[in-house]
Amino acid sequence: MNKFTLAIVAISFTTFAHAQNGINTPYSRYGFGIQSERAMGFNKGMGGVAQGFRDGQQINMANPASYSQVDSITAIFDIGMSLQSSNHKMDNLQQNIRNTSFDYFAFQFRAFKNVGMSFGLLPISNIKYNFASSSENLEGTENISSSYTFNGDGGLREIYFGTGWRPFKPISIGFNVGYIWGDYTHNMSMAFSESSAFTMQRNYSAEVSTYNIQGGFQYIQPLGKKDQIVLGATYTLGHNFSNEATRTTQTMNGTTVETQSNDTIKNAFHWPSAIAAGITYYHAGKLRVGADFELQQWSKCRFPNHQTGFSSSTISETYTSTKGQLNDRTKIAAGLDWIPSPTSTKYFSRCTYKVGGYYSQTYAKTDVTGVVTKKPYEIGVSAGITLPIANVHTVYISQNQRTVPRINLSVQWVHTNIPYLNAATMRQSALTENYFKLCIGVTFSERWFYKLRFR
Repeated sequence: MNKFTLAIVAISFTTFAHAQNGINTPYSRYGFGIQSERAMGFNKGMGGVAQGFRDGQQINMANPASYSQVDSITAIFDIGMSLQSSNHKMDNLQQNIRNTSFDYFAFQFRAFKNVGMSFGLLPISNIKYNFASSSENLEGTENISSSYTFNGDGGLREIYFGTGWRPFKPISIGFNVGYIWGDYTHNMSMAFSESSAFTMQRNYSAEVSTYNIQGGFQYIQPLGKKDQIVLGATYTLGHNFSNEATRTTQTMNGTTVETQSNDTIKNAFHWPSAIAAGITYYHAGKLRVGADFELQQWSKCRFPNHQTGFSSSTISETYTSTKGQLNDRTKIAAGLDWIPSPTSTKYFSRCTYKVGGYYSQTYAKTDVTGVVTKKPYEIGVSAGITLPIANVHTVYISQNQRTVPRINLSVQWVHTNIPYLNAATMRQSALTENYFKLCIGVTFSERWFYKLRFR
């Protein structure tokens, strides 16, 4: 079983390096793209609730204080992927898209008494889009029209290492230290129906690498022999990082470059500080109910900005890094899971059932002119089940079905509403997206440090 687990781990690293981008939407044009949640297989079906969750047989990377709960004989591997079908609608246009993505890999073990450690890989954001505007006749002409095409690709990834420590019984603290890397490319081209007219191409690109530091805290309050609550909170450190952003503008005559200009911004980015807090209620080892709140302060972050100025006779363009390009991101989530009987001989009584949902205002600022005042938002609901991979004999030996390998299955429906300024009507319009996701996670719980004793 250990060899099989190690083989799965090796495959997961290779798959992660070549994973297909799991999104395809013009909404990923903003910031670093569509953000990924720090959710694992066990809580994807619960709306991603995690701050107050601690379980020695589950890896909760969202709050590193939870690592201290791992027991002394267990090593845990967790691998996840998603399949999704999405519908994108803008006015009378709509498109259906299917994607797959590799979500995460994580490993957790106990290093010392009351000290657990974890490391893994996960996506931070994804960028993928390709669309074009409808052609329109230029002012003062009858036969010449212009058209625009836009495409982009990229995203960020993180490798993290974390540790959690319980200095005394009701308190646990922890830290995640991560390395974030990635890149992005945004391309725009303008063409005319007149073959002799010049065309313009513009490219925005950057390579990103920085660190990420997150601190976590959990407090356990018993409510009796069978009940308890756990309060959890995390703080992520905001900071500047010294990566450059580049803008390249070319004027083309057919395939010949007539003119080219390059603009570079040094120290172009800032990583946001973030806080999250939550509470979870536990009952008799069978029921968990939790709720979380999260705030990411993107509005205080500097981000590259293309600005166009107009005067009576000239048009000026500048490329600088400024604050206010993005909105603060907030999220409220709630969820629960329930297992009827952990040691029952009936299989479906040993399964864990989950349900949850969330509401989020995203960080994308779709109209910097201020004409559109509404912010993009996202609503998601989810449900799931954890299937233990064990026979009755294994359950009787362990007396706890959580110590056996498990498959986490969840389905998610996500609705996104993105208001924007329609350049043709100069009124507010909306891009709506609906996602249906199937998330699959596999958790291996190995007794690597177990010592057999004989009398």
